[in-house]
Amino acid sequence: MKIDRLIGILSILLQQDKVTAPYLAEKFEVSRRTIMRDIEHLCKAGIPLVTTQGQQGGISIMEGYTIERTLFTSKEMQSILVGLKGLDSVAGTNQYQQLMDKLSIKGNHILASNYNIQIDLSSWHKSSLAPKIDRIQAAIEESLEIEFYYYAPNGESKRIIEPYILIFQWSSWYIYGYCKKRRDYRLFKLNRMQQIQITKEKFQPRPVPPLDFSSDRIFPTSIEAKAAFLPEAKWQLIENYGMDSFTTKEDGRLYMESGFTDKENLFYWLLSFGNQVELIEPKELREEFATFLKKIQKIYTKDI
Repeated sequence: MKIDRLIGILSILLQQDKVTAPYLAEKFEVSRRTIMRDIEHLCKAGIPLVTTQGQQGGISIMEGYTIERTLFTSKEMQSILVGLKGLDSVAGTNQYQQLMDKLSIKGNHILASNYNIQIDLSSWHKSSLAPKIDRIQAAIEESLEIEFYYYAPNGESKRIIEPYILIFQWSSWYIYGYCKKRRDYRLFKLNRMQQIQITKEKFQPRPVPPLDFSSDRIFPTSIEAKAAFLPEAKWQLIENYGMDSFTTKEDGRLYMESGFTDKENLFYWLLSFGNQVELIEPKELREEFATFLKKIQKIYTKDI
């Protein structure tokens, strides 16, 4: 990605007085013309770079310009490396590790990968997820629309969007973009997107509204439920919701209140706890949940 390369070039220039375009081109495995475009972008960003010709020529930061010669401390660099390695875990590659290794010059070992924190963002969908991320990243960089089939609880549909931001949230990957069908910004879960194609339609990037990923906005509550759990479910409540998510009553059961977007979401949540939970409120849904359970029971007892 271009932004990775720009950061890498700037970091090298901060560590060396002068470098050549061929040196940078070889280091980042791109053409000399690409490096010169990158230098132009850095200049436009306010970094005063100077290019000189001749045998002793090269690219350097303008003499006399006050800038911290070490862009990041050793600890900061290690933190960056941890984050970038986390992205490698998604893609199944070591391209970000290679980027950081390229910044380790002149015996500088502050970017060594033997750090005591490791982030793994991969999932069971790793083999299918990485190509999706690569394809969407390419579309974002070139401002090209993407089309795909999307599978949601209310059915499947074909969508065309202007992709803007890839997001890792709630343990899953999403793309935030402008949906041509809805004529508004939407969040799409990558695991539900199939047959992603980059179209030839180039778009003029729109001003992206502030991102609000609060649970109340993304998952608006329509049902307030209260449930009682057996003590055996305590570890699940602590793991998923925290120690303060429930109260222990005199009968030994654990009582918890939570909001849900709809009754189906509530019912599937109750099922995840098996026979260790009882729905207390809303009372009008108790009977409906019992009917739901009878339908499931019928599937497994029809031949008995």
